[in-house]
Amino acid sequence: VQLQASGGGLVQPGGSLTLSCATGRTYSSSVFGWFRQVPGKEREFVALIRKSSGTTDYSDSVKGRFIISRDSAKNTVYLRMNSLKPEDTAVYYCAIGSTFESRVSAYKYWGQGTQVTVSS
Repeated sequence: VQLQASGGGLVQPGGSLTLSCATGRTYSSSVFGWFRQVPGKEREFVALIRKSSGTTDYSDSVKGRFIISRDSAKNTVYLRMNSLKPEDTAVYYCAIGSTFESRVSAYKYWGQGTQVTVSS
């Protein structure tokens, strides 16, 4: 399984950005997650979605601002990020797991990461 994340970049505070993750073909039972990491800190959960039902979950820090979605026909997972804040600056990773949970260790396959920088 190879994941390819894209869409990162530089955006001003309050702006929006959409990340994409090409997943390739996956099992219907798959769970897709987005995580982020800043230097010196542990990777943290951002959002996840169940492929079959579209059920989602978000970290408290992004709830109401970020939206995770999937397009099964395109084998792609998206993360729409609105009202971005400087503290959202991080490398964002997409991942695939098999259980609906936010632990990093629950995800077996990872993309290479895409940098998001929120700054004026």
